[in-house]
Order: sequence, then C-alpha cells, then structure tokens
Amino acid sequence: MRIHFIAIGGSAMHNLALALNQKGENVTGSDDEIFEPSKSRLKAKGLLPEKVGWFPEKITSDIDAVILGMHAKADNPELLKAKELGLKIFSYPEFLYEQSKNKTRVVIGGSHGKTTITSMILHVMNYHGKEVDYMVGAQLEGFDTMVKITHENEFMVIEGDEYLSSPIDRRPKFHLYKPNIALLSGIAWDHINVFPTYENYVEQFEIFLNEITADGTIVYNEEDAEVERVVERTTNTIKKYPYKTPDYKVIGGTTILNTSEGSLAVEIFGRHNLNNLAGARGVCQLMGIDAKGFYEAIATFKGASKRLEKIAETATAVAYKDYAHSPSKVKATTQAVKNQYPDRKLIACLELHTYSSLNPEFLKEYNGALDAADGAVVFYSPHAVMIKKLEAIKREQIEEAFDRKDLVVFTNPADFKTYLFSQNYENTSLLLMSSGNYGGLDLQEVKGYVEKT
Repeated sequence: MRIHFIAIGGSAMHNLALALNQKGENVTGSDDEIFEPSKSRLKAKGLLPEKVGWFPEKITSDIDAVILGMHAKADNPELLKAKELGLKIFSYPEFLYEQSKNKTRVVIGGSHGKTTITSMILHVMNYHGKEVDYMVGAQLEGFDTMVKITHENEFMVIEGDEYLSSPIDRRPKFHLYKPNIALLSGIAWDHINVFPTYENYVEQFEIFLNEITADGTIVYNEEDAEVERVVERTTNTIKKYPYKTPDYKVIGGTTILNTSEGSLAVEIFGRHNLNNLAGARGVCQLMGIDAKGFYEAIATFKGASKRLEKIAETATAVAYKDYAHSPSKVKATTQAVKNQYPDRKLIACLELHTYSSLNPEFLKEYNGALDAADGAVVFYSPHAVMIKKLEAIKREQIEEAFDRKDLVVFTNPADFKTYLFSQNYENTSLLLMSSGNYGGLDLQEVKGYVEKT
C-alpha cells in the first residue's frame, strides 16, 4: 500500500509510520514542525520529509490511504486535496482498527494507568517470547517502536485513549477499536476542553463498554466506584472480571507482593501501580499466561518511560520524574513516593501544562492532590495559558485550589530552577510531575545536583 501521513511528526503518528515502513508499506508524510526524537527516528528510516510544511502536490490519486493526525487542522491543504480526490482518509485509531480487524483486539482504557498497564502486558508477552501487535503511549525497554503491526500475530494490544480521533472525527479514539478484551482502570474527570461536564466524560466510558464485541470481556478495577457502577449497568452481553490491589508490604524501600506463588519483590511501587499490575495480570491470563508465568515476568518490569522513572539516586536521596498531570494521577503518584520513602522529606513539584489543568474552573479538582508531600511546588507558564487562549490564572487561585498555605508557586522557569538547585536533598525524595518540561528544565542537571548533595 501507498500510505501518506498528514502530521507525521507526532509521537504516535511517527511510530505508526515506522511500523508500517517495517511492515513493507510505501510510507510518505508531511508536517509543519517535527521535533526530536521523531525527527532523528524518521530520518534514520528515510521517512523524514525534505521540507517542513504542507504540500498539496504530494497528494495524488495513487495513494491508498491518508492518515490524519490531531496536529493538523480541518482546513489543512493536503487534507482538502485528499478529499477532492476522494481518497480514503483515516484517523489514527480508524487505521489501527483496519489493520487489526481479523485479530483479537485487547484495549486498555481508563483515565489513568493506561500506558503502565499496556506496558506491563507487553513486557510479560515479550518475556515469554509471545509475539503480539501493539500500540502503546511510551517507549519501552526492549521495544524499538511504540507501534507494531504484522500480518500474522493473533493479538493486538492497544492503549485506548479517550481523547479525540482527528480534526474531522470528534469521537474518542477508544470508541473505534471494538475490543474483544477490554480493561477499565479508573474514571476521573479529564480533558475539560472536550468534555465540559463530568457526566459527559463518564458517558464516553459507557460507550466504550458498549463497543466491546458480543461475548467479549471487560476486566475492571472494582476499587473505583464509578468504574464499578458503569460496568454493572451496561446492557452489553459481556463477561465481567473484577480486579483489586493485591496485598503487599514495603521493606527497606522494596515492594513485596503476597502472591499465589509466594512472596515476590517487584521493581515498581505505589498502590496505584500495584492496582495496575492486578489489571495486567487479568488480561494476561485471558491471553494465555498463567499466574506463575505472569509473576515471573512482572518481577523484571521497571516501568514505562516517564512513569515514576528514577532520574537520580544516592544513599539518602532519590529523584523521580512522572507524567502525572490530572488530579487523580498527581495524588496517587505523590502518595506512592511518600509511602515508599516514609522517613524522608518529600518535595513534590507539579507543572500545570494541559488545557484542563490551566482552566480556572477545573483547578478546584486539585484540592488535596499534593497533601502527601512535605514541600509542595506548582509551576505554570502564563505564556502557555495565553497560547491556549484560556482565561488568565492568578497565583491566589492556585493557592486556593490546592488548599495549602505553604504552597510555593512559580511562573518563571529560571526562578523554579533556582529553587530546585538551592535545596538540600539529604534524606529527601524529589518528585517532578509534568506532561511538559518546566520551561526547558535539564533533567541531567537535576540529576547531577541531587547526587552531589
């Protein structure tokens, strides 16, 4: 097939392009901006566009499929040309479904934990040499790309994002995959710019359950009241398998699980991650991996990229970065680090970077999110608020939302960096949570400073 990507530089889009190129398809693409690591990875495979920008002349009648990324606009000149020629235009999730129609589709959904659970499943399958197709939202150790598509593999494991499919398809991505096996990890309001009310957001998960194939299966977190309610009231005739956080203890900074196979030390930590582990185990069992095989493999899982990823450590200090940005994720991640190192001071830093987190109406959802930290810091960029065309946020609004009198708020990257590099990290845990980069913070510098002190 000849396949053209409109907005090939995106994290997910460039990985799909690489996967299709690996499969032997003829891949081309365009974008008006391409950053690292997408740029280098596309260039290495000869897929990097010669020039940035949109070029309608690239769109010709011999193209079999056009894949449209979210970065493009509805009036994109290449998209308009494709429509004019009557070409087949797919959103990212539509194309993944087309490529997996004859496979057993395993879709991991939920407001939080999707990437980690998907990563765990793929790690277990890889450990046992079981080849599967997949799409996951983070780079994994032992995997070349975040997407793999073949002709022959039986399963396709997909991280099911609830965000929109494309500029011309306003359906959530996970509505399009029609899973045979699905997982639902949790429901906590997010993406307020798309789902303006909590009820509207929950409705998307109800639709997700209805899209599971007849006689399909839902593996769900029974500890989440909203998840349990949505699963119980679905009219879809599917099998239902609940899961819950396993028994565990923390000894000397190491998490020990109590399993049917005996005590097991694991690399990951935090109640939310162990809950994710239980969900992954349920799915792996449905994919043919028994308990013994699962626990043997999961003991070597170190985590997904940017998910409680350790960036520095000494005998008395440790620093982690995490992708957490929504209130529920921030609270769970902060609590996890405090529980893992209860005798150390915890400095938790959060960057407000997404549309939801920078929305004055949504800010109140963060009440108590940083309570487990001994020192709480929030960073946000007024420039980012302006670019997103949102109402300006005042420092007082953030202090009121988090309900901490000792909250430290920064709006200037240089001031935030000065704060970080003025702390004494002896007997301290540092947690940096963001889907951005704090205005250009160099994590290698942070690592050097923490380990020096």
